[in-house]
Order: sequence, then structure tokens, then C-alpha cells
Amino acid sequence: MQKAIKWLDAKKIKYTFHNYKELGIDKSSLELWLNHFPTDKLINTKGTTYRALTDDEKASISNKSKAIALMIKNTSLIKRPVWDFGNGTFFLGWDEEEVSKLAN
Repeated sequence: MQKAIKWLDAKKIKYTFHNYKELGIDKSSLELWLNHFPTDKLINTKGTTYRALTDDEKASISNKSKAIALMIKNTSLIKRPVWDFGNGTFFLGWDEEEVSKLAN
């Protein structure tokens, strides 16, 4: 996140930052994101929060409604950043070259 925010600030690109780790996330945003990303990509399966899940919870991420419930309950499961370029284009994670293309 820090690299992304520094990059946006350096390029003087206006953005809205929603810190869902502090502010939470709503079901409709997650449903929208899951139209663009598979659950196993939107959920950070390499993080400590994911590793702390039970085997049943881990297995349930293939079910969208169960995955949404898990992400609402544990926002740290969501990979960051999720980019919404406002034109129906979304990107997940940080790749300066790719984000630069999409932001222009």
C-alpha cells in the first residue's frame, strides 16, 4: 500500500483511499470485486490471517457467499490494494507498470 500511495502522490493523481482494515467493507463492494477477480486471488492466501483460518473456512473460499462473509468478518484477508479506475476497470495488487497504463 505504501508504494502505491507514494506513487499516486508523486504523480499527483487524485484518488480516494478506503482503508477497509479500519473502516470495514460492504457486501456490494466485495460482490463487484468478485465479478473481476476469483476468490482465491482477492483473498490473500499467503497472509497470516488466512493461515489462521480453520481448514473448513479455507475450503469455503470457493463459495462466493461464504468467501464474502469471511472477508467482511476478517478484512485482513483481502489482498491490497484493490484498484477501481472508475470506468469498469479493476486491478489487484501493485505493479507500477500495469497501474501506470490503467491510470492514464
